[in-house]
Amino acid sequence: MTTPRVIAIVPVGAIEGAKSRLGAVLDAEERRDLALRLAAGTIGADVATPGIDETLVVTPDDEVRELALRAGARPLRQRGGGLNDGLRQARDEAIAAGAEAILILPIDIPRVTPERLSQVVALAGDVARLVAIVPDRHGRGTNALLLSPPDIIEFCFGGDSRDAHEGAARAVGAHVEVLDGPLTLDIDTPEDLLIAQAETPEAVGG
Repeated sequence: MTTPRVIAIVPVGAIEGAKSRLGAVLDAEERRDLALRLAAGTIGADVATPGIDETLVVTPDDEVRELALRAGARPLRQRGGGLNDGLRQARDEAIAAGAEAILILPIDIPRVTPERLSQVVALAGDVARLVAIVPDRHGRGTNALLLSPPDIIEFCFGGDSRDAHEGAARAVGAHVEVLDGPLTLDIDTPEDLLIAQAETPEAVGG
């Protein structure tokens, strides 16, 4: 197969009030700084990844949109709704821009690098109908989602999204890849933050 046009989508919520589950170990200013640091690292890794043709950042936050522009990404103002609504808006933009596959990458993955993302994106050229999932380290959430074509399934982020995405993929007869490795660590809890501070202090400021 020829190499498909892949567009990455990075959803970022409002920075103020982000990472509230870390409130026991970080104050509001520290949580804000962490969210901005993670957003910058994620967007920068996407932009630098071979095989990703464009990076869209969908967010209601003005500061994040400015950050995205500086990093070489294309910011989209999220019109409302939650995470899945924002992703649908960004997917429509990606399809209009000629995407044959999309990579959804939230910002809370401290081990993200262009090398690791390129290994995920490379799967898009292997089969015609693909859903590739990087679950979180507990096997419940979805840390990265590669869809080829972009609208092969609906987004199911929230709760046990790994099983929901896998079930949706199998229901439409897609080839499913579930990937292990460094990208399974995300920062949701104080325990996650401790692991990230020990392993990737440059990513989280620890």
